[in-house]
Amino acid sequence: MANQDVVFPPDMGGIGAARALFACRGAASTLRSAHLGRQGLIPGTVDDEYRAPRPSTSSSWVVEAIRASSPARSPAVEEHAAWTRRHPSALGSFDQQIASAAEGKQVVVFMDYDGTLAPIVADPDMAFMSNEMREAVRDVTKHFPAAIVTGRSVDKVHSFVGLSELYYAGSHGMDIKGPTSKDTTAAAVLLLQPAREFLPVIAEAYEALVEKTKGTPGARVENNKFCLSVHFRCVDENRWSPLAEQVKAVLRDYPDLKLTEGRKVLEIRPSIMWDKGKAVEFLLQTLGFDGRSDVLPVYLGDDRTDEDAFKVLGKRDHGVGILVSKCPRETNASYSLQDPTEVLEFLLRLVQWKCRPSSSAMCARV
Repeated sequence: MANQDVVFPPDMGGIGAARALFACRGAASTLRSAHLGRQGLIPGTVDDEYRAPRPSTSSSWVVEAIRASSPARSPAVEEHAAWTRRHPSALGSFDQQIASAAEGKQVVVFMDYDGTLAPIVADPDMAFMSNEMREAVRDVTKHFPAAIVTGRSVDKVHSFVGLSELYYAGSHGMDIKGPTSKDTTAAAVLLLQPAREFLPVIAEAYEALVEKTKGTPGARVENNKFCLSVHFRCVDENRWSPLAEQVKAVLRDYPDLKLTEGRKVLEIRPSIMWDKGKAVEFLLQTLGFDGRSDVLPVYLGDDRTDEDAFKVLGKRDHGVGILVSKCPRETNASYSLQDPTEVLEFLLRLVQWKCRPSSSAMCARV
């Protein structure tokens, strides 16, 4: 989808751009080294929250801040603005581009959970969504087929969201279940588990990883049923690389599992050709929307694993991928939002668009 006639958010230049850049902690340098990795970090990892080197003195930090916020933009500010032109705000572009593309089509909404519907937090068990977000997602399900596609287990994310109207694709799409009701059971709505044969080896690897990493303060291994997550958000930076080596050492005994990386998390998954993009394709087929030009899939996500879904929408040539990130980074998404607060606003706008006066009769019947 072409990004032309872009409507920019009002606070993109000067001080506003500087704030965005400092919030990214060196986003411009991160973007330039997106495929190179960084010394001292987990090998090959680039994360939008990694810190860039800070100036050696407080005075030089202030000088850099002044330069960044001056009318004569610094190269970093220019780079951030260029990235925003390529991936404009989904809010600023809503009326002229997204709503226009959705006119007369069936919109299908896919959402990641952590970092998209709920903020990233230190303790993964405390990643609660707000009541306002829950109501917004509930309203979305009243008007559009909707799914949550996450690395979390279905049971865990369902406990966070608490809505039965959604499709849930947990473990990066390796555990997909449909909406439930009082008359259905969990077994009745199970749609797909392509990695079921790997459950024994995943359980065994989980125990081995817990034992191997227990000496690393802050490290935590989460069992997401069909995949495992080793969180290092609370691990001292000097221990990141040793932790990664510990994980790799365990996985040498499990050749059927592969290692990938997310936002300060190492993901262990079965070595099968399946990811969030495949899950999106499966759900579109299940809903009877595959190959139809009158369907507009919309996917919101913040993680590298969401790039697989963005690629699928790009291949379809009529989907909307929205990256949730404050920081410029390589992405296959067409648009951007900064954080869950903007995601909430976008979902509300989407429902309002559906319930505009020309569609008021349809909304009244829901």
